[in-house]
Amino acid sequence: MRQLLTTGLLWLSAIGCGLIGGLYFAFSAFIMTALGRIDQAAGIAAMNSINVEIVRSLFMPVFLGTTLSCAVLVVMGLLRLNEPGAAAMIIGGTAYVIGMFVVTAVFNVPLNNALAAVQPSSAEAASLWATYLKDWTFWNHARTVASLGASVLFIAVLAS
Repeated sequence: MRQLLTTGLLWLSAIGCGLIGGLYFAFSAFIMTALGRIDQAAGIAAMNSINVEIVRSLFMPVFLGTTLSCAVLVVMGLLRLNEPGAAAMIIGGTAYVIGMFVVTAVFNVPLNNALAAVQPSSAEAASLWATYLKDWTFWNHARTVASLGASVLFIAVLAS
């Protein structure tokens, strides 16, 4: 039973991390660049719309559920330190929880909130938008690497 639970959590986490990492990769690879190339007010309006809709979408159960399953894998790995795959479970789960969830909460969400608080066509927004594009994307790169790295580690445990 314990092995079945571990295998299920590893699959759930690997798929969830991969889905989230893929979404973040799209933002890092081309979405933010595209938003930065259009008119400031349009780019801000588009990003604000994305930020409103994403919390209403299926993203949120995957985002929160994967965070929870990764945290559980960290605990399970700590309880099985001498077993094969434990280190990968601990590293993968920790990388995801800190590199994705904590980074999102500490960096990306506050940037989103600041963007939502400005009038998109204002002079204040111009300065904020330039900083937002650079800083938000930097932290999004970190989330992408953490998510995809965790997925790879979980798949490695499953394949061993």
